[in-house]
Amino acid sequence: MAAKKQVPLRLSEKLYNEIAAWAEDDFRSVNGQIEYLLTECVKQRRKNGGYVGKDIDAPPDFDVKKFD
Repeated sequence: MAAKKQVPLRLSEKLYNEIAAWAEDDFRSVNGQIEYLLTECVKQRRKNGGYVGKDIDAPPDFDVKKFD
């Protein structure tokens, strides 16, 4: 198995909470979920040269009330 690189990553609390909830739904750790999502993005880019979504660079639209 190839060695894995450690990469410091800063996330907003809101984004972290969204990813954590998603990871729990998928029975993954937060780290595992982030790695899975990045892997899927790379696969999609290799497949057709595009990104997963057309609006990938748009800022996330979080429901602020959900986190209060």
